[in-house]
Amino acid sequence: MSASSDGRGPLYRLYINRLRRQLESAPVPRHVAMMIDGNRRWARQLGYDSAAHGHRAGAAKMREFLEWCDDVGVRVVSLYLLSNDNLRKRDSQELSDLIEIIAELAEELSHERDWRVQHMGRAHLLPPDLARVLADAETRTKDRTGLHVNLAVGYGGRGEIVDAVRSIIAQHDQDGGSLEALAASLTPEQIGEHLYTGGQPDPDLVIRTSGEQRLSDFLLWQSAHSEFYFVEALGPDLREVDFLRAIRDYATRDRRYGS
Repeated sequence: MSASSDGRGPLYRLYINRLRRQLESAPVPRHVAMMIDGNRRWARQLGYDSAAHGHRAGAAKMREFLEWCDDVGVRVVSLYLLSNDNLRKRDSQELSDLIEIIAELAEELSHERDWRVQHMGRAHLLPPDLARVLADAETRTKDRTGLHVNLAVGYGGRGEIVDAVRSIIAQHDQDGGSLEALAASLTPEQIGEHLYTGGQPDPDLVIRTSGEQRLSDFLLWQSAHSEFYFVEALGPDLREVDFLRAIRDYATRDRRYGS
């Protein structure tokens, strides 16, 4: 069955409903990580003079994406919004616009449903106003029990691992332990507990838009056994049908966890 591309036609809705029925008894990932990509290309292809139009459309799509995840029973979603590399390399005006858009998104998400918002990344690298908005959203939602939303802002996977190891060393030193004892006792589980996602399940499914097939320093440790799904659509063009197909594909995979 073909589906209309605008996401509003009757055939599209019929197809969506069929996919939902197929997923009623299917295993749903507990944790989905999303790498939204292609916002700038989307804006350029539509003739906009600023990448901000694409980033704003991408942020609106992420709100939809979180609703889709919540509706099918996903418990944790991690969104890759701004990397440490972005902070260093993006044009100053584009970065300024993106920071404003992310702040608006974090504020809005903290008032959505029963969602809990958590910042992942190095807050000290962010502009103070953005760091404050992220901290306020986290505080405002800390007691909620609904969808757990991780916002990766000022984030880098290698940096996260470094921060985890530093935390372990600092705690061990505070407890009066020796480096020899630490080296002998260090385990992957211990490192996992000190990551930004400590206490959360690792991502079962990592989705990336725009057809790019790379990890881009996102959740390097946590995605060791994740399933990956790549969507050709640019970020703002992602449809619910694309998401449901990703969940359906995940449900058919034989997860081997490295074996």
